[in-house]
Amino acid sequence: MSSKTDRVASEGSSADQFVERHVGPNDADVAKMLAALGLASIDELIDQTVPASIRSTEPLALAPALSEVEALAQLRSLASQNRVVTSMIGMGYSGTIVPPVILRNVLESPAWYTAYTPYQPEISQGRLEALLNFQTMIADLTGMDLASASLLDEATAAAEAMTLARRQSKSTSNRFLVDPGCHPQVIAVVQTRAEPLGISVEFLTAELPGECFGSLLAWPGTTGAVGDHRAVIEAVHSVGGLVCVTADLLACVFLEPPGSCGADIVLGSAQRFGVPFGYGGPHAGFLAVRDAHKRSLPGRLVGVSVDSKGRTALRLALQTREQHIRREKATSNICTAQVLLAVMAGMYACWHGPDGLRRIAAHAHGQANRLAQALVAGGFALANDTWFDTICVRTGFGDAARVVSLAVEGGVNLRLVDDSTVAIACDETTTDAHLAAVMHAFGVSGDLPLEASSGVNAMLLRTSPLLTHPVFSQYRSETEMLRYLRRLADQDLALDRTMIPLGSCTMKLNSTTEMASITWPEFSDMHPFAPMSQAAGYTELIGELEQMLVEITGYDAVSLQPNAGSQGEFAGLLAIRAYHHSRGEAGRNVCLIPSSAHGTNAASAAMCGMKVVVVACDDRGNVDVDDLVAKIGSSGSALAALMITYPSTHGVFEESIVQICSLVHDAGGQVYLDGANFNALVGIAKPGKFGADVSHLNLHKTFCIPHGGGGPGVGPVCVRSHLAPFLPGHPALPGTSSIGATTLGSPAVGALTSAPYGSAGILPIPYAYIAMMGAEGLRRATAVAILNANYVADRLNPHYPILYTGTNNRVAHECILDLRPITETTGVSVDDIAKRLIDYGFHAPTMSFPVAGTLMIEPTESESLVELDRFCDAMIAIRAEVDRVASGVWPADDNPLCNAPHPAEDVTADDWTHVYGRELAAYPLTTLRRGKYWPPVSRIDGAFGDRNVVCSCPPLDSYT
Repeated sequence: MSSKTDRVASEGSSADQFVERHVGPNDADVAKMLAALGLASIDELIDQTVPASIRSTEPLALAPALSEVEALAQLRSLASQNRVVTSMIGMGYSGTIVPPVILRNVLESPAWYTAYTPYQPEISQGRLEALLNFQTMIADLTGMDLASASLLDEATAAAEAMTLARRQSKSTSNRFLVDPGCHPQVIAVVQTRAEPLGISVEFLTAELPGECFGSLLAWPGTTGAVGDHRAVIEAVHSVGGLVCVTADLLACVFLEPPGSCGADIVLGSAQRFGVPFGYGGPHAGFLAVRDAHKRSLPGRLVGVSVDSKGRTALRLALQTREQHIRREKATSNICTAQVLLAVMAGMYACWHGPDGLRRIAAHAHGQANRLAQALVAGGFALANDTWFDTICVRTGFGDAARVVSLAVEGGVNLRLVDDSTVAIACDETTTDAHLAAVMHAFGVSGDLPLEASSGVNAMLLRTSPLLTHPVFSQYRSETEMLRYLRRLADQDLALDRTMIPLGSCTMKLNSTTEMASITWPEFSDMHPFAPMSQAAGYTELIGELEQMLVEITGYDAVSLQPNAGSQGEFAGLLAIRAYHHSRGEAGRNVCLIPSSAHGTNAASAAMCGMKVVVVACDDRGNVDVDDLVAKIGSSGSALAALMITYPSTHGVFEESIVQICSLVHDAGGQVYLDGANFNALVGIAKPGKFGADVSHLNLHKTFCIPHGGGGPGVGPVCVRSHLAPFLPGHPALPGTSSIGATTLGSPAVGALTSAPYGSAGILPIPYAYIAMMGAEGLRRATAVAILNANYVADRLNPHYPILYTGTNNRVAHECILDLRPITETTGVSVDDIAKRLIDYGFHAPTMSFPVAGTLMIEPTESESLVELDRFCDAMIAIRAEVDRVASGVWPADDNPLCNAPHPAEDVTADDWTHVYGRELAAYPLTTLRRGKYWPPVSRIDGAFGDRNVVCSCPPLDSYT
């Protein structure tokens, strides 16, 4: 144990404390695993596993590792540089009060933020119920039939609505008409997404629209106007188009919802329902549709089904994970939701209930009314004669900037719309002192009126019922809400309970120190369009994090704007596309993708207007170089890119990666290296140095942003210098037009997300992780991740064949167990083994991806040897159970595997007719007796749920 890799830091240094906390195996554990593998050191393992042609020879040039105390002090220093003032800017972001019971017991609770996407519904019932609450809330408030489990943000939801309208419209037109009253960032993202698909985005005018496949209307508009869109809706419907409406959720409480006015798709952001600004995110976007469009809905959809005993049970419904099935034919590359934030927003509605939400809406509207009346009395004119919570004031030419500047001096941010117009948005946090500061900035003296006339016609006020399901009225005391949140969390298996060995998903430690700063007001209460002078701390943090990632990846430039891995993929391919166009090679539109790739790769390529050509893999899971050469040849001058995941989704480091990159470059193409598995490269190899041109990273995998039950995430895109000019733009970033305007600049590649830095509010997490790990710690983490995976593969290989291995029969950071021979000889399926693992207290590995009939295991570096052995012991015990089925001791249709999982209700029932005992069902290992996780339901009938689609809260008695 004397090699450089095996030493974390100098003995006695305070910096080695965090590395020891993050990496599960200690030196003794590492020695035991190396001995089991017949190795003398981790360096020997790396030599046998990672091709020498790509390995870095120099350590990462990062600052010395910080201790946890030092890292928190550093973050405090950065936070102190941010100046948080009251933001009345609006533009889709509102001040909100996070109920403390939700802040502490959801956002700050590892039971909620360390959970994974609920692909295993039996151990995700609590999370699924919380998401069903969110769906019910959105459908109810918008007046639509059903809603999805959330999208990434408002602007990407608008883009998804546009493509949904394109798929479902009866019109053959390629025109999509956008209301100029939409927020500028929404328009920008819609334009970015439309251009590669050949969709013509045009502004709606005063005249009724002609031929189009759809339209996007704003309700209320970006400067506050509450328009009557019924004539436009009728006109769009008359030509076979679909109407999308971007709506404010709190306005839906106060005003008649868009669904009542004929909208086909309603979208927006749930941020103002108890989720902080976070300098732009993460926030839960929403998308609600008519029932006729439910099977084309992008993203996640929670549905109601039944388990094997007929109990009500929840699951992800319909097209879930369709990218991995339909690939380039997928309707969207979105493969996740913003679960943690959707849970917060849904619980906000449960906490306040319909009466509380009405009071909040009335307060925001009332404050806007009072301010409007005071400013009009002071001699100013309003730009709009209707409003909900946002008023727009004419200042006189050239005076708007002065008013905004004076307001900042008074502690309030206003929106500079243009030289003579200022917009002011009110919300639940708006006090009379804030209104007085605004009046002072306008030079208006006197008292605020106690009451003022409404800016909304009484005919537009909501009369339809509001949140009538009992879940929105029965948890009104903090005692009941606290118990409800605990009850839901107890139904789930998250990382705070057990190892989550999901291949290609990297469920590693999300440390408390990394998470601590995201709720500090200096980070969480910053509006994304606040003046840059107020965000000096964020600017420095973002710049330093970009440079850290540049050093770690070997690329030259980074954009942190993409707020999911799928968005990073799209950004990288857009950069390649724009690069080819800039060189007069617009005909390059073929994207080669190995058959082992993530399904989102193909979906992202299709979104960029590229033609997907699949490259075969050989029997060892590597890209078939001969087939690649043939596909490059057949593509000719149309070759745009190769998308390759490295190490591969098959869990191997391909020896030919440098050759593969050279082949693509020689043919004029670019290499997109999917960074989903970058946690197996950090500190050991740099994609930007061994041949790749662009990668996205998953900061929610490699760099410790938690999965949050399926979101949030950040997927920054990293590029070499020649692609740097084609990174995402944004109307709020320098070089493009003002965020206040509805006309946009023309960056080479447009905006991808609502906020210029995406989900900036969680960037302190990877910043802290890298700062505390340092160069040697990061390399240590990578090496131990590879060690853990090889140890698990070695222990399980005698019982379950390892499908793919690289040179020297080593795997990368994950391994694939081939269960197909077991299924063929015994009938025991992948599902059976996955569900039986629940009885052993484990989340299942990734099922049937990338190869049907397999399990893909990724242990990560954070799992200790004790936990690795506990998992291996469970898998080996399950194999013994399989053997009892094979030998006829248990019949194929009645055994602990096919009946798994076993809830307490079933095990304790008076009637037990199985050929195996209750004790074996519940406690297959004696170690489970003192820490048993009991699943709340038995195996769920997915087909029933898809045949009988119910995606809102069922009556409570259905759970009893």
